Amino acid sequence: MTQLKEKELFQVIQSVVQAVNMTVKIKQDDSGINMSYNFIGDYVGFDAKRLVEARNELMLPTSLEIYVKIMTLHELGHAVDRQALQASLPRTIEIFTMKKQHALKEIYRQEQLLAMLIEEHEMNIQFEQTAWENAWMLNHTHHLVPEKDFDYIKQHSLATYQRLYEQDLQAYHHLLNQQMVQLV
Repeated sequence: MTQLKEKELFQVIQSVVQAVNMTVKIKQDDSGINMSYNFIGDYVGFDAKRLVEARNELMLPTSLEIYVKIMTLHELGHAVDRQALQASLPRTIEIFTMKKQHALKEIYRQEQLLAMLIEEHEMNIQFEQTAWENAWMLNHTHHLVPEKDFDYIKQHSLATYQRLYEQDLQAYHHLLNQQMVQLV
């Protein structure tokens, strides 16, 4: 990724932040995550290389500028919901700590641990849906991107969270069924 491209992406993100009259900081990082909102530091982070890769993974062609604008609106949607994100921090820390203390195999073998993963998915999905609703309101007010592109990127993004949730939910039900069989 060239310095020029990173600067251009930064400018696109900054233009959206300014257009919606928000004061969130923007930070370039190499996290491997295309964009994220850090509610503790109150900033939007972006990985320029991953942004380009993620846009290229889409089935329907979308310009990089439109994609970045939509993702920025989404991250700003999280910023609008910052108080709820902050309120979830104690439980998020508990789940994070549990994941650090137990091997993945162990988590998938113990009902109460796997239930915590399911809870984390449900929290994440709710935060994602709320962020997309907030992003839609920002776009509806400021008319930054076409609605059809917005809807496509939203559905694509939410599908990732939903797919992971459904996989773990299936594992959870499988575990419960195994326990029921053992009781019989």
